[in-house]
Amino acid sequence: MIEIHNKKIAGIPCLHVENSQSEKSPVIFFFHGFMSAKEHNLHYAYLLAEKGFSVILPDAAYHGERSDGSDETVMSTRFWQIVVRSIEEFNAMKLELVNQGYAEDHHIGAAGTSMGGITILGALKRYDWIHTAVSLMGSPAYVGFAKAQIQHFEKNGFKLPMREEEVDEQLRVLEEYDLSLHPDKLNDRPLLFWHGKADTVVPYEPTYAFFKAIHQMYDKKDNLRFISEETEGHKVTRKGLLETVKWFDRHMQS
Repeated sequence: MIEIHNKKIAGIPCLHVENSQSEKSPVIFFFHGFMSAKEHNLHYAYLLAEKGFSVILPDAAYHGERSDGSDETVMSTRFWQIVVRSIEEFNAMKLELVNQGYAEDHHIGAAGTSMGGITILGALKRYDWIHTAVSLMGSPAYVGFAKAQIQHFEKNGFKLPMREEEVDEQLRVLEEYDLSLHPDKLNDRPLLFWHGKADTVVPYEPTYAFFKAIHQMYDKKDNLRFISEETEGHKVTRKGLLETVKWFDRHMQS
């Protein structure tokens, strides 16, 4: 039986989806996208729980139960603050579960869509305990993507509520989480990408270029895969959903 529990882990509102028939299961964290919430990815959690995984879906800062009512424009100025905070909170949640004996260190999965996919790619740079990961419409190039966002804001006449010095400091902070600057941190860990070629929100090409670069570095080629869909934009298809489940089933059940 698949059970859903609403709980707080390290003080963060989460949904915990598990199969009551499975004993100590591998744990997968699933991070939602921008302006979304934890409940929106229950279909991933359900299918993963059917395979015997325990899935944690946290609300990112200012999202879901943590919302302060800000509109999308205000939230856009907090985007990278939210991403970095999610990465740090990921570690806090993982520590709590390990200390409780619920999760095994170095055998934890991570996945996410859009902002969530970006989050887990930064987490892979920071944490060697992530065993297997899936990035759906994510980008590892934090600094490059942030600069592109700033250019987009300026082109559309939107003035950032930050001084130039503050922007530079934010970019320096993002370097610490930028996997594209430190691809060696992957260390052959299983990583699946899914991305639509028509995505206008998180550009396809930079992520695919990163994949091609790291493919040469991987000794275990089966641990790295990129799924492209020609006509898809910024929305994961059913194929992306099912391949995510297959990826964790293949790499985390062994």
